[in-house]
Amino acid sequence: MMADRSLSGAVRLLPWAVAACLAAPVGIGIAGVVLPAFGYLPALGGTEFTLAPFRDLASQPGLVGSSALSLATGLVTTLVSVVSVAIFLAAFAGTRPMRVARRSLGPLLAIPHAAAAFGLVFLIAPSGLIARLLALPLGLTSPPDLLIVGDPLGLSLMAGLIAKEVPFLLLVALAALPQADPERRTILARSLGYGQMAAFLLTVWPAIYHQIRLPVLAVVAFASSVVDVALILGPSVPPTLAVRLLQWMGDPDLSTRFLASAGALLQLAVTAVTLLVWLGLERIGCRLRERLAAGGHRYSGDRGLRAVASIPIVLAGLSLVLGLMMLGLWSFAGFWGFPDPLPPSFSLNSWQRALPRAEDPLVVTALVAGFSGVIALVAVVVMLEAHRRAVPRLAGERPVLPSLIAGLLYLPLIVPQIAFVFGLQILVVASGIQPSLGLLVAVHLIFVAPYVALALVGPWYALDPRYEVVATSLGHGIFSALFRVRMPLLLAPILTSFAIGFAVSVGQYLPTVLIGAGRLTTITTEAVALASGGNRRIIGVYALLQTIIPALVFLLASLMPGLVFRGRRGMEAA
Repeated sequence: MMADRSLSGAVRLLPWAVAACLAAPVGIGIAGVVLPAFGYLPALGGTEFTLAPFRDLASQPGLVGSSALSLATGLVTTLVSVVSVAIFLAAFAGTRPMRVARRSLGPLLAIPHAAAAFGLVFLIAPSGLIARLLALPLGLTSPPDLLIVGDPLGLSLMAGLIAKEVPFLLLVALAALPQADPERRTILARSLGYGQMAAFLLTVWPAIYHQIRLPVLAVVAFASSVVDVALILGPSVPPTLAVRLLQWMGDPDLSTRFLASAGALLQLAVTAVTLLVWLGLERIGCRLRERLAAGGHRYSGDRGLRAVASIPIVLAGLSLVLGLMMLGLWSFAGFWGFPDPLPPSFSLNSWQRALPRAEDPLVVTALVAGFSGVIALVAVVVMLEAHRRAVPRLAGERPVLPSLIAGLLYLPLIVPQIAFVFGLQILVVASGIQPSLGLLVAVHLIFVAPYVALALVGPWYALDPRYEVVATSLGHGIFSALFRVRMPLLLAPILTSFAIGFAVSVGQYLPTVLIGAGRLTTITTEAVALASGGNRRIIGVYALLQTIIPALVFLLASLMPGLVFRGRRGMEAA
């Protein structure tokens, strides 16, 4: 009896232990920047506390502009993305366009942020595809003298982030949709005279948003502190605050580490303010919804709005797909002068030059992504299954991950990367640990595990537990039921979760640059480094390679269940 109780207690503590282990590096990393921010870093001669780093930070030109740009990027990106997803679901929930969008999400999510940003550059730049298509009607013989990429307001930066965040938020919203009981709620609202979109937005969307709130906050934090996309699409005078921090961190003058640490705390504060402003916008939106619902108007004439509700989603998808096509064209193009819409000749020269140099980064990328994805998947499965079995529930009651565990698990997505990864770098250097593949896997795991959990928690808890009850009644133990019943039934979402984690690892730029210290490079760090070079052909090769790796993993994840269970297709429901 005592052994059973101790085992039960260990199972109850296991989810908390996993979540705490994943969140601990965030706290450690922040501690690693707090002390240098106040002048204390004995390795660099800082032996007493001082406010000098903050005074140096305050004297930096353009600091207010960089901070304001970071804040605006986080708010505008998230607001446009959330509104786009909300009106699309309101107009097309349960229809064929939504099913088409659902099937398209996997390939779009496989595109890393940096590759998507490069693709957008090749579309909207003065010499990009759009300008080439408009050249003949407008009589242009040379690229227009317009500052589009890197505009001072960061509009191209926001556009690139929106194109990537819309598919992500649509994915999590579609996963939450069945739990919001959309059919019954909309039928009831429509019976009261409300239009289709008003019925959905007033009754279903609040329930969906409640479930996707953490991913939305993660988008706010990410957009306000992103580095790789800002390096490619963002302005340079002044750049975003995160980009300036990266410049200070890489300065040969080691004394700038104190300045960078103070800047990291400022970035943390800017992201915190952005999150607080977003929470205020949430309250405004809630009050607006209540006022609209109580106003008596039924908003039944929504046919015109429904017709345009798909435009943001279509634009986001088209920008990603056309961007990839442009990357492919440039990677094979010979001389391609303006305003030719297509290259007059093609060549393999760019691939022949790039592939030998890309071999080592490709191997490191695949190894780090594979190991971090597998470890994250195992950790998340252990956490979810332990929590499911440890907490007793009423018959038919669905498990829900406790808010505190979820908060710890998703903490690395809410705290800006540059605010704590730099602290981890300082601690790694101070402790004398050398960059290694294992260290890079451990750092990537911090960001991979939350996304794996986001993708897997819904399907894992949604599976009918009666399957395992039947297995247990036939003499199977807990582990046998887990490995022979639950996991085979959930093979498709398990593999999809791994593919998402793999793609997240492939796209990690900042942790690789800081923790790898230039000794371990991935295809992503190499691609972003090429941004300043301007060789579109080589950029196209590297950006395509960056996309092909996770795309192949997504393809395998979609094919594997059919191959594994090809002999059991007769068991499918008619």
